[in-house]
Amino acid sequence: MMFERVTVFCFAASYAVAFVAELLQLLRPRPVLRLVSVGFGCAGLLAHTIFLAVQRPGLASRDGYLLFLSWILAVFYLYGTLHHRKIAWGLFVLPLVLGLVGLAVLFTPERPAVEDSWLPPLFWVHVLLLLLAAVGVCVAFVASVMYLVHARRLKSKTLPGQGLKFLSLERLEEMHRRAIVLAFPLLTAGVVVGMALLAQSPRPVQTWTDPRVLLAVALWLVFGVLLYLRYSLHVRGRRVAILTIVAFVLLLVTLAVPHTLGGGGAP
Repeated sequence: MMFERVTVFCFAASYAVAFVAELLQLLRPRPVLRLVSVGFGCAGLLAHTIFLAVQRPGLASRDGYLLFLSWILAVFYLYGTLHHRKIAWGLFVLPLVLGLVGLAVLFTPERPAVEDSWLPPLFWVHVLLLLLAAVGVCVAFVASVMYLVHARRLKSKTLPGQGLKFLSLERLEEMHRRAIVLAFPLLTAGVVVGMALLAQSPRPVQTWTDPRVLLAVALWLVFGVLLYLRYSLHVRGRRVAILTIVAFVLLLVTLAVPHTLGGGGAP
């Protein structure tokens, strides 16, 4: 079948061209560059969708998990690009999508030792909750980076109409708030379900001290601190943005480290 020829390179290359067009649009604004960026972004998302539908990478593997996460963020990129037409959306979201796809390529040879069909239903609840929580973390990360860049531009008194165009700081803070309010309960539920799965392990000591389990708990604690600072101490702005970036880096480390649940590939 023709669709079986679609590879990771197809959609990664399309996203890369869209990102280059975004960069050129920043340097020399042209309507055609905008069309090129959106066109290749749509082509990348289409190829990405076909690849997931045909190849069906398992969510129980790190590469499959990252490819599904990057697909959701690619949808987020296209929505933001079309909805906020004058905002430099792709410059911040596309590198994240490409980075996640790149990580997935690194893990392509790895597959879980346990077939997906043999995994318990509770495992899939765990995976879905953590996937949605990861989306929230990534969106909060994008909002934080945009906030820091925009705040720096305002501090340097860049003239209006010059350089990048952003959402206001208030709207970026609102975007960040919604993302973490979504991510934390999902992350909490995912961790709780994961612990329920770990309680059934025949090797409790080795499983509970697994690096990925410890990193997931550390990520939950960082998010707990983030929410405490924002809503109890009313800390806002740069410090919250930096802590969110730390949480995102911790998320990437957590996704990169294998653990024993589900044969080593499962989140």
